[in-house]
Amino acid sequence: MHSDLNFTLLGLSAPLLEAIADQGYKTPTAVQLKAIPVVLKGKDLMAAAQTGTGKTAAFTLPVLERLIKGQRAQANQARVLILTPTRELAAQVGESVATYSKYLPLRTAVVYGGVKINPQMMALRKGVDILVATPGRLLDLFNQNAVRFKQLEILVLDEADRMLDMGFIHDIRKILAVLPKHRQNLMFSATFSDDIRQLAKGLVHQPVEFSVNPRNTTAKTVSQWIHPVDKKKKTALLIHLIKKNNWQQILVFCRTKQGANRLTRYLEEAGLNAAAIHGNKSQGARTRALAEFKAAELSILVATDIAARGLDIDQLPLVVNFDLPNVAEDYIHRTGRTGRAGASGQAVSLVSADEFDQLSDIEHLIKQLLKRKLIDGFEPVHDVPESKLWRKPKKPKKPKKPKAGHRDGQRSSENAQGHKLGHKPPGNKKSKPKSKKVTDSKKTAAKKRRSRD
Repeated sequence: MHSDLNFTLLGLSAPLLEAIADQGYKTPTAVQLKAIPVVLKGKDLMAAAQTGTGKTAAFTLPVLERLIKGQRAQANQARVLILTPTRELAAQVGESVATYSKYLPLRTAVVYGGVKINPQMMALRKGVDILVATPGRLLDLFNQNAVRFKQLEILVLDEADRMLDMGFIHDIRKILAVLPKHRQNLMFSATFSDDIRQLAKGLVHQPVEFSVNPRNTTAKTVSQWIHPVDKKKKTALLIHLIKKNNWQQILVFCRTKQGANRLTRYLEEAGLNAAAIHGNKSQGARTRALAEFKAAELSILVATDIAARGLDIDQLPLVVNFDLPNVAEDYIHRTGRTGRAGASGQAVSLVSADEFDQLSDIEHLIKQLLKRKLIDGFEPVHDVPESKLWRKPKKPKKPKKPKAGHRDGQRSSENAQGHKLGHKPPGNKKSKPKSKKVTDSKKTAAKKRRSRD
C-alpha cells in the first residue's frame, strides 16, 4: 500500500470513488497504481501480478471509467469481454464488477459452464456492457448467436498463465479470431513465460509491461513451514493440528479429486465441518460450499488446484497443503490464497518422504528452505531428506546412436524394401570379404579329411 496516494488522484469519477469508499479501501496497491493510468489512456497492457495484489480492481475500475462514456451495448453485444480460466474466478470477477459499478447505469453478465445456458442467453439478449466468461461457454453462446462482438472495445485476459496450463489456447485463438481488430487488450498473469509471450504476440499492440512482484516468490506476509510425516498418518496429523490449534477457517489442498473426497469424508467422521470442491462437483454444490466457507458457516474447504484458483476470501488465515503440488508454481498460487492485500497468513505443508522431489522443486523455485517442525507422536519412520538450494546442473543426455538397419521414423517393412531397392541404411558397414589365405587353408583341411575317409 502507498499511504501518500489515494484513489482520488488516479482520475476516477465520483460514482467509482463512492463504491471504493463503501468497501473501506483508501489507498491503491502497487498494481493498481501502475495499471489504472495505463488503462485510462487506452493503451494495451501486460501486467505480471500474483494473486492477492488487488489486480481485479486494477482492471475493473479503469474499464468501468472508460465505459461511462460511449454508446450503450445493443442487443446481444458486449462492450468489454473478461476471460477467466475457471468458473469460480469468473464468479469472483463478476462480483467485483457488480461491487464497483453499483452507482453506474451499466449492465453486466457472467457466463460459465456447469449450469443451464438458457438463462445466460436471456441475460445477453438486451446486450451487456461487461461480459465475464470462461472460454468454453463463451464459444457455445457465440455458436448459438447469443453474443456478438461488433461493439467490443476492451478485451481482458485474467490469469492468462492458468488458461494455457488448462489447455485453453485453442479456444482463446478461436475467440480472438471473431473479435474486432481495433480494440484495447489487457493481459494479467502471475508470470510471463515463453508460452505467454508467444500468445501476446498476436494479441497486444505496443503494450506497457510491468511486474509488481519478483518472479516465483510468495508473499512476505505469509509464514510458511512443513510438518514431515509418514503418508499414512497425514489425515490423523491434520485432524490433530485442527483440534489442538482450534483452526476455524482452513483451505486444504489435495492433488486429486478422489483424494479431496476421501479426506473430506475422514474429516467429517472426526466431527469436523468440511466440504470438497473440484471439477466433478456440480456447479451448484461448488457455489454453495464456497458461499458457506466465506460466511464462516463451513470451517474446512478441501479443494484441488483448478477449483481453488479463483477463490478470494477476505482475511483467510490459513492454507494447508495436504499434498504437495506436482508443479512447483502451483505452490505459489496456493499460498497466495492467504496473506492477501498485505494481510498476514500461514501456509502449512504435510510432507512425506515420497514428496521430496516436489519439496525440492518448490524450495528451489522460491529460493528458500522451508522450516521443518516435527509433531510429537507423528515423527516419520521414513525421513524426508534434507534439502539444498544449490543444484548441480543436469548434464544433457547424449543422443542414442541409431540401430543398424533402421532410420528415424521408418518402419521395418519400409527398411526391408529399401534393402531390396539397393539402399544402404546408415550405420551399416560394408562387410569385408574373407581373406584368400583363410579360404585356401579350409580347402586343404577338407582334402585331408577326404583322404582319411
